Amino acid sequence: MHAQEVDNNRLTIKSKPQAVYLHIPFCTNKCFYCDFNSYVLKNQPVMDYLVALDREMELTVAANPPGQIKSIFVGGGTPTVLKPNEMEFFLKSVKKHFPDWAEDMEFSMEANPGTTDLEKLSVMRAGGVNRVSFGVQAFQNELLSDIGRIHDTDDVYQSLENARKAGFDNMSIDLMFGLPNQTVEMLNESITKALALDLPHYSIYSLKVEENTLFHTMFKKNQLPLPHEDDELQMYLLLMERMKQAGYEQYEISNFAKPGKYSRHNMTYWLNEDYYGLGAGAHGYMDHQRHMNIKGVNPYIQATREGLPRLESFPIPRDEAMEDFMMVGLRVMQGVSRAHFKEQFELSMDDVFAKPLNKMLAAGLLEETETGYRLSDKGVLFGNEVFGEFIGYLTVK
Repeated sequence: MHAQEVDNNRLTIKSKPQAVYLHIPFCTNKCFYCDFNSYVLKNQPVMDYLVALDREMELTVAANPPGQIKSIFVGGGTPTVLKPNEMEFFLKSVKKHFPDWAEDMEFSMEANPGTTDLEKLSVMRAGGVNRVSFGVQAFQNELLSDIGRIHDTDDVYQSLENARKAGFDNMSIDLMFGLPNQTVEMLNESITKALALDLPHYSIYSLKVEENTLFHTMFKKNQLPLPHEDDELQMYLLLMERMKQAGYEQYEISNFAKPGKYSRHNMTYWLNEDYYGLGAGAHGYMDHQRHMNIKGVNPYIQATREGLPRLESFPIPRDEAMEDFMMVGLRVMQGVSRAHFKEQFELSMDDVFAKPLNKMLAAGLLEETETGYRLSDKGVLFGNEVFGEFIGYLTVK
């Protein structure tokens, strides 16, 4: 148990983070649905950025020393647009500042098919990366070009073959459903092709039309031919059934894995645990303090010369932290744990959230477990309604 103090609705837990998120903001091009902090690679000061990231790591661990690292996740952008020499510099930098790795540490990197040749993957593997997550999205070339992806299905197979040759056996792919012009049959075909790869892990997300994207502009002009919501529901039911039949466990609303192959890093987020967030626009969460870094590449580089590149940093009030705990924790199929809640907040989950818990139990969207609460089968389909019951429940009153 950590030393804890409660003061003016603030909970301070002094702990050493064991998870690291690193952001590489460069892409070959911007996908039509993407609102991530990413920039087209051409003419970008990539090496200056990696030096700045090294500096942020140095300053961060000096101020908040890490515990033994259990997971590292490199996201973007597309981290695999780095050239082999840039990749090698970056990975050495990570190892230098976070040297104490757990024996079973998970080191994941996002990759785009078409940006991963054998040389680069070999550099990644030699630098400690042991899990690669490929953004595949669909197995129809027409759909891929319609959403702004630069790869085709041949690139997917070639990238996976290269990864295996480089020594990777822990791989994941992302698929999407609810895409413009996508049918239930198209998704079924994508799932069939994905399952034929026999990978340990699959993430399958529904499209969300986010502001500041090309798709949002098209949507506002009524030019985005999205599937009907009934079809989208059929897609979700289909993918859950197909994955279950193939022996994959749905351990989170959008994630499926073979036993023991959960994404350890994402579980850090869903269990509301501390993690470092490093790089332009990255978010971090430590000691019930959230921070967000400066977004732009050059402003980020400049800021690291003067100190930590923070855009903002603020304490999370205990009430808000408790709401977050419920919302992210209920995404996981095992649900939320009373003991884990009590350890973080020194309060009873049943007392704090009696009203929304009882309401969702009565609606059949939650069910009680031996250790706490989880979404029912029906609740999985209406997760946003359940999460909405906890948003602002304590902070709005």
